[in-house]
Amino acid sequence: MTLLLRMAWRNLWRHARRTWLTVTAMIFSNVLLVFMIALQFGTYDMMINNTLRAFSGHLQIQAEGYQENQRIRSSIPSIADLARDTRGALPSVGVSARAAAFALASSEERSYGIQVIGVEPEYEPTVSTLPGLLAHGRFLKDEMVPEIVIGAVMARNLKVTVGDEITLLGSGRDGSFAAAVMTVVGIFDTGMAEMDRSIAEVPLPFFQEVFAMQDHGHQVVMALNDLDALPAATAAVLPLADAREGLVALDWVALNPGLKQAIQADMSSAWFMYGVLIVLVAFSVLNTQLMSVLERTREFGVISALGVRPRRLAALVMLETTLMALLGLLIGLALGWLVTVYFHQAGFTYPGMEQAAERFNLPSRIYPSVTFSSILLGPSVVFGFCLLASIYPALRLLRLRPVDAMRTVA
Repeated sequence: MTLLLRMAWRNLWRHARRTWLTVTAMIFSNVLLVFMIALQFGTYDMMINNTLRAFSGHLQIQAEGYQENQRIRSSIPSIADLARDTRGALPSVGVSARAAAFALASSEERSYGIQVIGVEPEYEPTVSTLPGLLAHGRFLKDEMVPEIVIGAVMARNLKVTVGDEITLLGSGRDGSFAAAVMTVVGIFDTGMAEMDRSIAEVPLPFFQEVFAMQDHGHQVVMALNDLDALPAATAAVLPLADAREGLVALDWVALNPGLKQAIQADMSSAWFMYGVLIVLVAFSVLNTQLMSVLERTREFGVISALGVRPRRLAALVMLETTLMALLGLLIGLALGWLVTVYFHQAGFTYPGMEQAAERFNLPSRIYPSVTFSSILLGPSVVFGFCLLASIYPALRLLRLRPVDAMRTVA
């Protein structure tokens, strides 16, 4: 085996320029794959965090079945106490209680059906970016004052502005008639038409009074600083949910199934492009090794005539490919890791991204994800395809006839 390894290494450098050209193609593809996959994973983390921080949070405690059928009666008693206990269990996590109901919002000119969300004014900014996206006015302050914050599209539809009044008509938790006249104190603009059109926020205690909720609510929302902390946060929250009958803890996948599906679809399209790059590199290796075999046909015929079995010659060609692929793998991994670590520290931004981030209250830079999978995934696939590319040249040697091979003109 040592002799075979020495022969394979020596054969690689018989045509050093050709070998280095092939290895360089592997290095380039590996560096590109390491950085692009790490950047893609980092983009997904940022996309998930930004989407969840906008409103839903990373984790919620709800009544069982509320996610599928959001009825006002599917509520949690003593919602403020549960939120306080959750803050005690997760001191570094943003936690806020909410309640929700559907109502008819009317101005002097128009009426529209909306979803009214009761929030804790003090804690809502810790779980949602919405309070930081106010285009006019201010966010909620007093818990018992009839104030409301609405979206820009809703304000345009109702033809109201800050200081105008809106009448809410709905049904209370006990089936009673719910009505209130509220003053618009803020108008938010998230850039998401559906949210700006249909959601309004009011103080939670006032919501509970208007909709006959008593001390009930519907959601305890948690927003994490790091997506990797979700398993630990879930483990800490589950005992709180289990301590009360009929409550469940739902993570972001259950809360936003469409978000995960969008990521999977994007990953599939990205891997199609990565696959094109990998196949091109594999064909480069195939071309190099096939040329090497054809050039050495006479040499292989002489060696075979001296008693070396064809399968040993095939193993030699595959070993040469393995050494070449390893060289590209190691150098590509090292360079790709250095590039990725640099941007992991400094961040990566696209033209115009900072302006968009400032507009929507989002981070202005993407930080590539430096993990075992993001670094090794792409180069490992390249390495595997390079080995597969060596099979055809090796199979030609298995059918080698020494007499015919020695007659080949070099």
